[in-house]
Amino acid sequence: MNTLVEIRSQEFLCRERAALDSERRVFWLAQAQEWEQRALDEIAYHFRECNLQAELNAA
Repeated sequence: MNTLVEIRSQEFLCRERAALDSERRVFWLAQAQEWEQRALDEIAYHFRECNLQAELNAA
């Protein structure tokens, strides 16, 4: 889950830069959106792995 923390940190930094850089706000918000999607993908991957492990243990 350390990966998720790093991804969320990048998302936060992009949102922070968007707040500070009005000229490139749209760019930074788009970058934050990409990091947010990566975080969601990481969460989904983690749950798939946990479910797979649970299925293997139950078998």
